[in-house]
Amino acid sequence: MILSDRDIRSHLEDGKIKIAPADGLDKRIGPDGIDCRLGNTFLVFERNKQAYIDPRKRATAEGTTRQIDIKNGEPFIIHPHELVLATTLERITISNDLLGRLEGRSSLGRLGIIVHSTASIFHPGWDGTATMELGNLGVMPVALYPRMRICMFTFERMSSPVDRPYGTDGSKYQGQQGPLPSGVWQELDQELAEEQLMKGIQSDLFGDGIDAADVPEVESAGDAKT
Repeated sequence: MILSDRDIRSHLEDGKIKIAPADGLDKRIGPDGIDCRLGNTFLVFERNKQAYIDPRKRATAEGTTRQIDIKNGEPFIIHPHELVLATTLERITISNDLLGRLEGRSSLGRLGIIVHSTASIFHPGWDGTATMELGNLGVMPVALYPRMRICMFTFERMSSPVDRPYGTDGSKYQGQQGPLPSGVWQELDQELAEEQLMKGIQSDLFGDGIDAADVPEVESAGDAKT
């Protein structure tokens, strides 16, 4: 169930939702969410340094982004078909029985600006600024300014408090204070270990410790000798 403005204000008071800085916050609370502002820091991709990015090769990620800091009142120009990592000005903290969801704003969407490519959910227990995957789907460059309203957060109540809030096991984006690049390479060791385990399981599908490689091939009708 999406929280109403009444419930959002109630949880801001009891601390289940924390937003900082909170200047002008009440005016940015809508019927079903809170508008958040654009921060000053951006990560832009340097496409000339790497031929591609490979989620299996950490080295292909090195130096693929460059940080740009924009002063208040100065524009950041996002070009058509460009992907930029940006941050909210606000730090958002969510209790273990609520879920946050990042949404775009219609006014910017009509200019072609989207705020996420896939990652819209902020899990119960989240604490930190929000990294946005800003994109320009339009045909013209668009100027964005720090502190402008860039996105909206909505909140939903879980069926019960979660047992393992986000950050319990040192989640890679917990506590971020600016845009962070992809942490997919932090999952690589576990992913490869699981692959090796599955290879072992696959090889033992015949049971009794018989390796699949030791099972003789069955000749097909086309291979049968006359």
